[in-house]
Amino acid sequence: MTEEKNPKTEKPVKKKSNTYWEWAKAIVIAVVLALLIRHFLFEPYLVEGSSMYPTLHDGERLFVNKTVNYVGELKRGDIVIINGDSSKVHYVKRLIGKPGETVEMKDDTLYINGKKIDESYLSNNKKDAKKLGVNLTGDFGPVKVPKGKYFVMGDNRLNSMDSRNGLGLIAEDRIVGTSKFVFFPFNEMRQTK
Repeated sequence: MTEEKNPKTEKPVKKKSNTYWEWAKAIVIAVVLALLIRHFLFEPYLVEGSSMYPTLHDGERLFVNKTVNYVGELKRGDIVIINGDSSKVHYVKRLIGKPGETVEMKDDTLYINGKKIDESYLSNNKKDAKKLGVNLTGDFGPVKVPKGKYFVMGDNRLNSMDSRNGLGLIAEDRIVGTSKFVFFPFNEMRQTK
């Protein structure tokens, strides 16, 4: 095989078709990597509605960490994304009860297995509910969470469809991942708690 050489520099001349082929390979690799990352690691989601207010606001976008499905475990208080009945519907809720636990609410206080649980992320919502003369979360339970299921609630409990009233207990395979970061709008970027 002979190489063409530039007569002025005596260096080999690369053909343009090689350059196009290299660019095409780079683009294909980038697309495949992006799809793999989105499918298995991280994916953006849009918050729709007010069930997680004030922690999350309608129209915000969050990054969802899907690695919890492969490594690690879900923790009480995690903000989770849940697949709905169709591929276009997702719910954003807070994980409250894990498999095998008993969940109960009395006088606006959460009890897991009879032990009082602090929900400091609800302090503003509880103040607003008191002004209205109601508890933020009505009494319920005890509810025993079976194996492979989770109990979830929204932070805006006066206006949330969750495990108490419509969604029911959530099967583990419906949980897409957890969210700890709002990335849009840019002036509202923050970690979620």
